[in-house]
Amino acid sequence: MVRPRLCRRIRFSPNITYFKPRGISLRDLKEIVLAADEFESIRLKDLEGLEQEECAKKMNISQPTFHRLILAARKKIADAIINGKAIRIEGGNYKL
Repeated sequence: MVRPRLCRRIRFSPNITYFKPRGISLRDLKEIVLAADEFESIRLKDLEGLEQEECAKKMNISQPTFHRLILAARKKIADAIINGKAIRIEGGNYKL
């Protein structure tokens, strides 16, 4: 039996939760869903420039879990940029 996920701590809730490529109508777009905890991992590591251990502590998760989280987030963002997909930020197991 799989252990239940711990609630992750998020300190920032974005005002804008949808990004799309310019010049492509919404009905023609495929979407990537970026969970709120994945968004927070990108914010802490790439925008704030913190080390992974510090980011993990701020999010109340282990460093290996943070590493998997940020890899998933970066892969989704790269897919959206390279393949012209929209990004929607929503969901995830977290608390503010």
